[in-house]
Order: sequence, then structure tokens, then C-alpha cells
Amino acid sequence: MAGRQVVVIGAHPDDELLGAGATIARHARAGDDVHAVIVADGAGSRYPAEAAATLEKQARRAAEVVGLASLRLLALPDQRLDTVPLIELTQQLEAILDDIGPGVVYTHFPEDVNDDHRIVARCAWVACRPYRRQRLGMFAVFETPSSTEWAWPLPGTPLQPSLFVDVTDTIDVKVAAMECYETELRDYPHPRSSRALRERAAYWGSHIGRPAAEPFLVLRQVV
Repeated sequence: MAGRQVVVIGAHPDDELLGAGATIARHARAGDDVHAVIVADGAGSRYPAEAAATLEKQARRAAEVVGLASLRLLALPDQRLDTVPLIELTQQLEAILDDIGPGVVYTHFPEDVNDDHRIVARCAWVACRPYRRQRLGMFAVFETPSSTEWAWPLPGTPLQPSLFVDVTDTIDVKVAAMECYETELRDYPHPRSSRALRERAAYWGSHIGRPAAEPFLVLRQVV
């Protein structure tokens, strides 16, 4: 069904691609308007302050490759989202979602090892509560390679997908967009290498008899 408003909410630049890049490229090809919200600047905890501008340029190049209708960069402190009151981040997300009126929202798996991911997932979930977001048809969470699989190995914490999206035709778009993030891409066998991303898509594709897939856990769906 084309013509929907789709939002992907990521904690850092490149998270929008690592988790759902090929899926949002598929949405864009189908005629949906896809919007990305990136919450933190992605640079403050690892790079010099001026690197935030570099990451923004990379994010905008990646957005063009994947076909985003809009990209919103909140530029909150990297790896310090725990210093931002949850209500403030939730209200920022609410305002953006009010403006877009999404039918589909994708965000992080709430049990990732990265605390920024967990906080974004929590605030996105609150911002999408049913009586606030009645037009929302699906809320789903994605894995983020180099975070989801490194979470504490406690019972019930691994991502157990309930939705597999066939991305055979768009995995190349995901990888090309990810390669715009020159500062974030890593050498194989790192999970954020181009080869590992293809292998991961092939692994999930093997679950459904397709060459490539991206997995999601659907937390709410209204049909």
C-alpha cells in the first residue's frame, strides 16, 4: 500500500540505516514518504566537536541515496541522552510525529546494549501511545548490528523477530547509503562493515527463503 508516511527514529547517525535501511528504501520505492529522525549528534563522546558537522553531511548524503523525504537532526548529546529529561525528548518526538502523522514507525529494540538506543526506544514508544497516535498502523523495532547482539544475555532479551521484510531488491541501496558514513563504516568482520551487512541480510533472508531480509519485532499493529 503506497502513499503512507513512514518514520524511522534512530539514536545516532547511521542507526537509521543499520536497522532498517533496506526496508525504508523499499518504502521509498513503493511511493511512501519516509522520514528519519536522528536524536543525538553521534560525535560528542568519540570525536572532536567539529566532527558533528561531518556526520551531518554524511547523514544528508545517505538520505539522498536511500530516498528519504526528510531528515531531522535533533543534535542532542551523544551517549549522554540519560542527562536529557525523558519528558523533553518525548515531547520533541511527539511534535515531530504530530507534524508528519505517520502510519508506520520504526525504532530501536529497547534491550540494546547501547543506553542511547534504549532511551530513544522508550521515548518513541511513549510518543506513539494509542490515544496520542490513532492513525499509526504499525510500531516495530529493529536490530542494530554491534548493539542488539551485544546486549546482556538474559532470558527474554534477545530480539525475536515477528516480521521479516524481503529486501533482496534494496540491500544494495542500504549498503551504498551506509558507505556515505565514512567515519562510521568499519573493516570486515565488524558488524558495521559493508560485507557483514550483506551477510547479515542473507542470514535473515535464509529464515524466509529469500536472498536478503531485515528482521523486526512488531510491538503494535492495527489493521
